[in-house]
Amino acid sequence: MGVLFDECADRDQATTIHLDRPFDIAPESGVDHDLPGLARLVWTTAGWLAAAGVRRGDRVAIVKDNHWDYDLLACAAVRIGAVPAKLSGHLPPESLAVLLRRVGPAVLVTTAGVLTAGRDAGVDLTTLARTTVDLNGTDPSALSVPDLLGHGTPPPVRPRDDDPLVVMHTSGTTGLPKLVVHSTATIIGALAQLEARRIPVIGVRGTDTLANASAYSHGRTFCWTASALALAPSRIVVLTRDDPDLADPVLRNHPPTVVEALPATYVRLRPLTTRLDNAFRAVRLFMSTYDAIHPPVVRAYLDASARRRPLWMQGWGQSETGPITFRFLDRRVTAPRDLGRPIPLRTRLRVVDPATLTPVGRGEPGLVQVRTPARCLGYLGEDERFAAKSDGGWWNTGDLAVRGRTGRVRLLDREVDLAPGMSCLAAEDTIEDRLDAVVECVLLGVSGRPPVPVVVTADGTLDQRAWTRAVADLPPLADPVVRTWDQLPRTGTGKVRRHDLLTALAADATPAGSGRWT
Repeated sequence: MGVLFDECADRDQATTIHLDRPFDIAPESGVDHDLPGLARLVWTTAGWLAAAGVRRGDRVAIVKDNHWDYDLLACAAVRIGAVPAKLSGHLPPESLAVLLRRVGPAVLVTTAGVLTAGRDAGVDLTTLARTTVDLNGTDPSALSVPDLLGHGTPPPVRPRDDDPLVVMHTSGTTGLPKLVVHSTATIIGALAQLEARRIPVIGVRGTDTLANASAYSHGRTFCWTASALALAPSRIVVLTRDDPDLADPVLRNHPPTVVEALPATYVRLRPLTTRLDNAFRAVRLFMSTYDAIHPPVVRAYLDASARRRPLWMQGWGQSETGPITFRFLDRRVTAPRDLGRPIPLRTRLRVVDPATLTPVGRGEPGLVQVRTPARCLGYLGEDERFAAKSDGGWWNTGDLAVRGRTGRVRLLDREVDLAPGMSCLAAEDTIEDRLDAVVECVLLGVSGRPPVPVVVTADGTLDQRAWTRAVADLPPLADPVVRTWDQLPRTGTGKVRRHDLLTALAADATPAGSGRWT
């Protein structure tokens, strides 16, 4: 990964890159780039990281605003033999401080805004690294990038396949995120190489315009960066914000043919699908990972495409394992909780009893365990927690599902989010399908009480009669709580922090799930 951009540029790839805003590490470089230019940027960044004191074997923490230069910074750190730790700038300062203590970085690369937010919360983040680099160059306690330029760049260092390569964190919907450690063998050899194959129909082609709207602090984009550049599409379009009015002109200037985005970003950009001559008319393949995606959202994008048979590839996996299963949806969008089958020749899957961890029969619900060569090396600073989720070579995902007679997996819920006697995810699908005004529905499982539905609408209001009709045949639910999108606590990937939300709504409420495998 340290020489990825160099190798792709040396192959004379003609891929161009178009950003919705300039990189934070090079704000003067504009929004249009080619691979030789990005290779020089990684080379320059590696030089100033070395000048800041980064040495082989050190860790480099990266905390900033959302942008793809998270991965350019990570590649620069890898190039000089360091291990990058990508941490979301969306994290609360208190959580960020805990994670930085576990990382123990030689250098913290961040922004003045992150440092100021920390001090406002009583946390001086600069004390948690030997050296801090402020990309804005305005914080008096940190170095700026111009302070570090002009030094030579050390020759590239190739890490061993099984050594730590990169650290990233989980989404953190249930509390403090875990720090996941991956190696070259797991995240590149087992994941990126698989994605980098030109698979008929669904593989990225040399003529494609590939758009990505993601949370670039997470591990998914590190893998995506490797596979996307290897596949050499004609254009790569990077979106960092989910405001429809900001995304629309970028997508119109570079109409995508393949799109990957966060489920929450698909929800936020959905209004674009109904605009005249919408920006998704040329898309033949949509892809989503990270979180559940609900039927109305999938249908809106597939209907927006002018292609004869556009497809939606839905992946299910975790930061610890990478993709576990995948399936394809078309405009009929049936059985959205059907996650398909495990990745052939790569992933084994079984469903076990939550109490005994012994396998259950086909058609019976239980906890999902997987076995994959892509499983991470561990949790940084939490060895016992990692060991508790490991069962020999099997990994406990903490997800509840049913495996059918043909091997297909139907997801029910996260164990920590369960509601006895029902699937919250299935109920959320039903409600969103029946009520057009509902942007998002979140069911919160509560011990000893009916689940609490939190309903997101554009204006924070809900037609009570329509609600009553929509849930009449569902299991008993508490009265709906209506909110707007921005009123819900969210992670950097747009997932709702369900436990924070439940605590805010009812301080005495206890989740129905045990949370043992979170």
